[in-house]
Amino acid sequence: MFFLIKNQLEECSAEQCHDAASPFVAVLTPSQWTQQSENFDMGIDFDINSEEIFTTKAEVNYDSLTGTFYIPTQSSRSSSPHGFSFVLDETGIVFIDESDTALTIVKRIQNYKRWKKPCLERFLYDFLELIIHNDLRIMQKYELELDSLEKEIMSNAETAHMERNNEIRGDMRDLRIHYEQLLDFGQELEENENGFFKEENLRYFHMFSSRVDRLYDSATHLRDYTIQLNDLYQSQLDVRQNRIMTVLTVVTTIFMPLTLIVGWYGMNFKYMPELESRIGYPVVIILSILIVVGSLTFFKIKKIL
Repeated sequence: MFFLIKNQLEECSAEQCHDAASPFVAVLTPSQWTQQSENFDMGIDFDINSEEIFTTKAEVNYDSLTGTFYIPTQSSRSSSPHGFSFVLDETGIVFIDESDTALTIVKRIQNYKRWKKPCLERFLYDFLELIIHNDLRIMQKYELELDSLEKEIMSNAETAHMERNNEIRGDMRDLRIHYEQLLDFGQELEENENGFFKEENLRYFHMFSSRVDRLYDSATHLRDYTIQLNDLYQSQLDVRQNRIMTVLTVVTTIFMPLTLIVGWYGMNFKYMPELESRIGYPVVIILSILIVVGSLTFFKIKKIL
């Protein structure tokens, strides 16, 4: 499909696209690009392989700018990442996409965007902004999940869903890589090495880079939050384990003197007067109770229990 960048995107034919004075936007499949690439007069032999798109990047050529977009599942809110290529010069931009990802974004711009000063730079800004426009909401959702997980850990660490924490940390890693690449992309556009863009319009790319930079900081904050939750989870388990060990230590300490008494009177020497005493048995019972009560009282005073 072909569009002209006027006060809004206007759909047009291929012939109108090539002959118009306004900058254009074209969305083609790889096979269509192979057939029609010479019509765009961009002077580039661009090899398209949609199966090998794993990064967002821009490469400066002699008379064109080429690159790829890679939108991870966390940002695209789909089950699989999206990737497509592009070629641009001062006359317009061509998206080469096997799926309908690029066309969907372009259609949204056509339906909802109106411009007082239409230009290629403003279209690129709106296109890039639509790639990340849901990401702040996604960050907020992740933060709410982590807040809930923190409460679970403080309530009962053993039942907390820590596997979700690990999943979020992985998502933040992917998003940080995504934002790093978008930052490099925006800086490449702002550099304007080939002079495709007007100097007064480079501010659009600066605005985009600033927004991506804030998203990168948010992703970094959430990644650090997941690490803190892991530490909190481990500390809560350690506290619980220490409590168990404290109880076992107290029980062992209480029964040590009782074990001594059992061992002492279990020797059965012939001349042990307590063995033949009528009060020997109740005395040992009372002594054992006093030891237990005294030990418990001592531990309470020391705030061990």
